[in-house]
Amino acid sequence: MTAYTVVIPTLVRDSLSDCLAALAAAKGPKPAAIVLVDDRPDPEPGPLEHPLHVLGDLRERTTVLHSGGRGPAAARNAGLRAAGSPWIAFLDDGVQVGPHWGEQLTEDLAEATPDTAGVQGVLTVPLPGGRRPTDRERTVAGLARTRWITADMAYRAEALKQAGGFDERFRHTFREDTDLALRLLDAGWRIRQGRRTSRHPVRPADRWASLRAERGAADDALMRRLHGPAWQHRAFAPRGRI
Repeated sequence: MTAYTVVIPTLVRDSLSDCLAALAAAKGPKPAAIVLVDDRPDPEPGPLEHPLHVLGDLRERTTVLHSGGRGPAAARNAGLRAAGSPWIAFLDDGVQVGPHWGEQLTEDLAEATPDTAGVQGVLTVPLPGGRRPTDRERTVAGLARTRWITADMAYRAEALKQAGGFDERFRHTFREDTDLALRLLDAGWRIRQGRRTSRHPVRPADRWASLRAERGAADDALMRRLHGPAWQHRAFAPRGRI
């Protein structure tokens, strides 16, 4: 069996409890360790008590780190440095892994060839019926079609260290995973699609959520500088309307 560590960056939102409960309930080999990276700028210990409780026996394997509010790339790097397994399974704190996720993940990793840096999970986003989805719901639903998204992505630790991890200049949850994937591909690694499944419910948000999300579009300028004007074609990333 291939050992793996789960790394979850979080702002300790309400969805974290459901994320950890699904992980604890999933059938199959359990993670060697769970690294929960609290990326709140000024963390308070209280809100983490309930999410950690739902882990049950996995609580003993769980480490909580603090990354100081520097963004998801820095938080994932903190988790990477703390992990000692050959594979790192990154999850977003809004994701709920499937009931057989542990079994499916270890199968995905066992089938990985030596030149495979990462194996992406299959993500579904449940949408409400009977009405048109909101702008926020359409945005989250797009994650299911996004290449190399770290909402459920297992990376070989060796490949991540060779690449220098995530680029911490990306401060938003928008392009840091695409940048890493392109650097790995340029270095000769492969990234393939696995068979394990997870779901990403759309959590409630106010009317300004989409406007705040547009701040991440600023990372496109950095992507163009790092990877050239063709990066969106390589990543199958649609251009914004602007």
